[in-house]
Amino acid sequence: MKPHYDVIIIGAGAAGLFCAFNAAARNKRVLVLDHANKVGKKILMSGGGRCNFTNLNTTHENFSSQNPHFCKSALSQYTAYDFLALVEKHNIEYVEKDPGQLFCKHSSKDILQMLLQECAQGAVKIYKKCSIEKIQYTDQFDLDASCGEFTAKSLVIASGGLSIPTLGATGFGYEIAKQFGHTLVETSAALVPFVLSQKWLTRIKPMAGVALPVGVSCDHNGKAISISDDMLFTHRGLSGPAILKLSSHWQPGMQIHIDLLPAVNIKQYIAEQMSEHAEQLLVNNLAKLLPKKVAGFICEPALQDKKLKQLTKTELELLEQKLHHWDIRPEGTEGYRTAEVTAGGISTDKISSRTFESALQKKLYFIGEVLDVTGELGGYNFQWAWSSAWCAANSL
Repeated sequence: MKPHYDVIIIGAGAAGLFCAFNAAARNKRVLVLDHANKVGKKILMSGGGRCNFTNLNTTHENFSSQNPHFCKSALSQYTAYDFLALVEKHNIEYVEKDPGQLFCKHSSKDILQMLLQECAQGAVKIYKKCSIEKIQYTDQFDLDASCGEFTAKSLVIASGGLSIPTLGATGFGYEIAKQFGHTLVETSAALVPFVLSQKWLTRIKPMAGVALPVGVSCDHNGKAISISDDMLFTHRGLSGPAILKLSSHWQPGMQIHIDLLPAVNIKQYIAEQMSEHAEQLLVNNLAKLLPKKVAGFICEPALQDKKLKQLTKTELELLEQKLHHWDIRPEGTEGYRTAEVTAGGISTDKISSRTFESALQKKLYFIGEVLDVTGELGGYNFQWAWSSAWCAANSL
């Protein structure tokens, strides 16, 4: 006889594990299946190994979806402060970096260990290296998997999106959604670095590894999107928080605009510097404001040997253009290989925003990144995982 569970959850990531122990707390017998060799891989690598596990300022406006109101109910039912209470219950030390952004003080492992401890307390069974071969529904869900055959009253899909396939990401959840009649919103890599042309890479090569605060913007559906944060030059192009945030609004072929010195009016600054430093080379003076390699990039080639007193009006215009209005058209992004999340996914049209149950198949639930709900950079996607998982667990 096949082992029977109240709930089978596919995916042992943030949403899956969180849903599992919350369902177990409601006296459900829970099984979690994951095809990877380790659980919570994405949790472990997130936030530079420190896991930006939530954002205290989370609202529905921090998310994009074809239905921008879909996430409201879940975010109000289970808030960032609710999750923080769980973190504090486990005595996990955390730090607040930017306003609202909470990271583990020590390691992402603390969050994963917390989830696994809660699952163990609820007697949740977790199978790793288990691939699903077939799912069908009669009066219950029947699953054929590489680790056995199982039945369950309810099935939760928490398999994530396509981001970072080296961690095990696949489109499995999308296939299950289509099997039961759901439609998909076109997916794309989001929160992802930009790749530049070889011509540009040759020019910026000396700056690889250099980061600085910038202002970046692009036009999205006729609306100007502007972001202020750090940008990182890489061997392939541009990255850092400012670029990752902008990537969610960027479309192929679109030009982006970069202000390398957003806090300074360069013309006014040069005028002030002229009185005391007229003999100083421009490149050396700019190095007071910018990383030395970036100052060199700005001055190459025409302004490299110019003293402040030698700058003409035309050269000041050129300097302003290069500093405040650096326009560039990325060749593309690094794609799912390095994307933090997947934009698009299962359409929310036939999913309950309160319970996350399918309107097309009773007792079938979809939670987390697999849905067409994408958060901004800064802990929002983890909060979406917690909130959606909590709602599903409490309706099972």
